[in-house]
Amino acid sequence: MSTLIVYFSAEFGITAKLAERVQAITGADIFEIKPEKPYTKADVNYRNPLSRCNKEFLTKKDVPAAAYPDNFDKYDTVLIGLPIWYGCAPLAVSSFCKMLDFTGKKVGVIATSGGSKIGKTAEKLRPFVSGAAVVKAEVFNNAGDEELKNWIADL
Repeated sequence: MSTLIVYFSAEFGITAKLAERVQAITGADIFEIKPEKPYTKADVNYRNPLSRCNKEFLTKKDVPAAAYPDNFDKYDTVLIGLPIWYGCAPLAVSSFCKMLDFTGKKVGVIATSGGSKIGKTAEKLRPFVSGAAVVKAEVFNNAGDEELKNWIADL
C-alpha cells in the first residue's frame, strides 16, 4: 500500500503539525498544498467580512494550487490534512483535489478545527475526489498516535 499525505495549513500551522505527525507514524510521502497566491494572516481572518477567505467562500471561485504531486497515480491511499473552514474543506483543498484523478483510491480526511465538528466534510469533499473508493473524515485536534494509526488502518 502506497500512501500520500497532502495537506493545507493556514496561519497557525496546526494542520501542518498533524500532517507531519501522521507522516512520522505511517512513513507516507507528504505534499503541502500551497495556493498560487499565498494567504496572509489578514486573508484568513474569518471575522472580517471582507477577508479573502470569506470572499472565496461566498463566490466559490477556485483557488489554484502552485504545484501538484508527481506520480499521483502510484498512491492507493491519500490522506488529506485540512482545517475545517465553514463546516467543510477550504477552497484551496477542493480546488486542488478536483485537478487530480482519485479513481479507486481510499481517501481519509485528517482535519483540525478551532471548534467545529467534522459534520458533512466527507460528503462535501466527495464531488472533488470523484471516483474515490472510500471517503472518510475525522477531526484530530488532540488525538494520540495510536488513535491516528488505528483510524488510518480502518480506511
